[in-house]
Amino acid sequence: MFEAEVAVVGGGAAGLSLAHRLAGHRPGLRTPSVVLLEAPPGPLRPPRRTWCYWEAGAGRFDAALTARWRRVRVRPPHGHPVEGDLTPLRYKMIRSDDFEALVGRDLARSPNVRRVQATVETVEDVEGGARVRLRAPDGRTDVLTARWVFDSRPLGSLPAARTTLLQHFHGWFVRTARPAFDPDTVELMDFRTPQPADGLSFGYVLPTGACEALVEYTEFSPRPLTDSGYTEAVRHYARDVLGLTGTRVLATETGVIPMTDAPMPRQVGASVFRIGAVGGATRPATGYTFAGLQRQTRAVAAALRQGHRPVPPPAHSARSRAMDAVLLRALASGRVDGPALFCRLFARVPTPRLLRFLDGGTRLCEDLAVGLRTPIGPMLRSALELPGLPRRPSD
Repeated sequence: MFEAEVAVVGGGAAGLSLAHRLAGHRPGLRTPSVVLLEAPPGPLRPPRRTWCYWEAGAGRFDAALTARWRRVRVRPPHGHPVEGDLTPLRYKMIRSDDFEALVGRDLARSPNVRRVQATVETVEDVEGGARVRLRAPDGRTDVLTARWVFDSRPLGSLPAARTTLLQHFHGWFVRTARPAFDPDTVELMDFRTPQPADGLSFGYVLPTGACEALVEYTEFSPRPLTDSGYTEAVRHYARDVLGLTGTRVLATETGVIPMTDAPMPRQVGASVFRIGAVGGATRPATGYTFAGLQRQTRAVAAALRQGHRPVPPPAHSARSRAMDAVLLRALASGRVDGPALFCRLFARVPTPRLLRFLDGGTRLCEDLAVGLRTPIGPMLRSALELPGLPRRPSD
């Protein structure tokens, strides 16, 4: 049995971010003892991922960035693309291996953070804290007692929701024989892909050079594709839509992100909390998570260093979540044409303001101005029917 003031369960973006913010001494503030519990190599360890977010100026993790861009482009199914300058923002891309390496170097120098590889079997409240039962890679069992536990492990199933879509994607990291990409511009949503019967699809291109990029096929729909379905969808987008030739695939990436109006409880015990995607850090209408979990872990770390009760705050405001619930319902019901909606927003709203809106950083008057650029009738009908819809468990 061993003890710590803080136990962080899970070595993904949320767990590493919280441990990183608690590492080391800050003058005039508390320095809690921290144990970061990471799954051993195997199916419980988070897969390699690429995270994107936007912010103004220099950021905490800039040293680990793969690339950053100042322009985005949205392409309708037919016609001219919409391009936007992000200034003063930058769209940033970070890969999980680089993020973990940066955080790991800082944690290795920190006297108050200990990293432990183990499978967490149970987390339970006890008097004055919580008890975490562990199984080491060699099969030995152990117990950690902590005053506070922050759990970032994925849920076995989602809470009941009125609307749930899946953002699911498959991407290729490619290298071409000749220049094929604009290194300054992200293809944020390219709707020249075949649209599914339920939901919407788009291509997504993150260029890391004139000859290299992450090329993805993404859907917002009720069900994921098969492995062969993803491969064919990315192949079609890369070859037939983008016209790429002489392409070498360096690596692949696949993922599924729930887009749901289900409430995500952040406190599950007197001393046990959830952070990251399981704590509601994912923006329901977009699937972006990295910026939300940074806000959440920053607030938790500040509370712990100040000796306050460290309840993770909502990563997104109640107003943002309400607007997302309406949009999800409108998309899931088929009342709005998804590609037309997003193209219209990017064409009629200044890009920096729209990205701030998508990150919950706009004022009420700005939210209303964005809302007036959407199809008002279908969105209003979706809003009016939401209170009467039952919440159902996910399939």
